[in-house]
Amino acid sequence: MTISIRPAQDEEAAFLSDLALRSKAHWGYDPAFLEACREELTLTGQELTSRRTAVAERDGSVVGFTTLEGEPPQGVLGMMFVDPDAIGQGIGRLLFTHAVETAQALGFTRFSIDADPNAEPFYEAMGGIPVGRVPSGSIPGRSLTRYLRGIPG
Repeated sequence: MTISIRPAQDEEAAFLSDLALRSKAHWGYDPAFLEACREELTLTGQELTSRRTAVAERDGSVVGFTTLEGEPPQGVLGMMFVDPDAIGQGIGRLLFTHAVETAQALGFTRFSIDADPNAEPFYEAMGGIPVGRVPSGSIPGRSLTRYLRGIPG
């Protein structure tokens, strides 16, 4: 089973938006919570390139994606989601490594990550350093841990 990372294609926007919601739902969030997140987790074809969206593909099927946003020297790991059936199979690690390598090639020195609580252990394992809390973009009154990840020069 080979996993490859490639740029997202414009026509994949709706599929990736659905994957993001399915991945978020994996953690047991209720329908009202997921509906409140829908707009923030929806991608358009036009955004895929500007947000540097990369997909992980296994056996011809997309099993995850990530976005690396902003301009050097500091960027943002804006979205990273793995298909619920593929969580725990190393796909997130591959996507994260790809994001770091892309950031390095573009001249970033670091990027920030606003992490869902369920993703905090993953980002800490990937070298993220918690630096504070930020308001959720979807849920009033909810806050997320912000991590910074340096990019090797």
